[in-house]
Amino acid sequence: MSLSTVARRGLFAALLATTGLAASGLAQADATLDKIQQRHKLAVGVVLSGGPFGAIDPNTREPIGFSVDLARDLARQLGVEVDLVAVQPANRVQFLQQGKVDLLIANMEWTPERDKLLGHVPTPFYRVGGTAALAKDSPVKTWADLKGQPVCTSQGSSYTQALIDLGADLKAFKTSAESLLALRGNNCVAAVHDATLINPLLAKGGEWSGYRALTPELNPAPSVIWTRLGETDTQQRLDPFVKQWHRSGWLIEREQANHITPASPALVELRAKLQGEGA
Repeated sequence: MSLSTVARRGLFAALLATTGLAASGLAQADATLDKIQQRHKLAVGVVLSGGPFGAIDPNTREPIGFSVDLARDLARQLGVEVDLVAVQPANRVQFLQQGKVDLLIANMEWTPERDKLLGHVPTPFYRVGGTAALAKDSPVKTWADLKGQPVCTSQGSSYTQALIDLGADLKAFKTSAESLLALRGNNCVAAVHDATLINPLLAKGGEWSGYRALTPELNPAPSVIWTRLGETDTQQRLDPFVKQWHRSGWLIEREQANHITPASPALVELRAKLQGEGA
């Protein structure tokens, strides 16, 4: 049920192509950049529910993770402080639309439906697909086997429509932690979330030693920095930062530093592509 390699690359190419279109068109004026400079602070919505993309350090109680690193570096390059605002899949879109945050770097991949609601920085910074955590002795071998089965996920998940199309009996929770707890309580046969959350969790073993991941990934899609609709100025201001992250290899370094496994081939692909394009 996952996108083919060709389709994935085609989707990335389409997204990258929008960079040139945005640059050549008339930019819509937006006030977000002015507001950021006036308050000297960039508010970024991030998911901190655990995993290598966003969590709370148990020792320092400070936010850590891949998404947190990106938010902090954007603020650094804009010359302002960063305000990391914890959001959940169920409320992240509303936080952005209501102006509670300036941007979202919140485990939310690009989809055509989301593109109608929000704007985004043209160059993607990652690619993520879904996987299912399920008991090792589960009879489920393919995504199609989830038809008619109770499946846990988060409200507002990127994989909701795909699971509905599969015929799964969805049980949506406010957070991924609640979803995974429901799986361990035998309230569902599988919990579906980003592979970057599930894979490191299962790799740790311990209480998860009796579980396995379902492959291949479900609907891999580009991860982008989200803005409000029409905020072309903000998008064009931030896009060179993302491109330089790729060209310099900084994103690959941050992926390794945050122990994200398996490594994303998208980062290697985009680095080569953008290095070839030059400045």
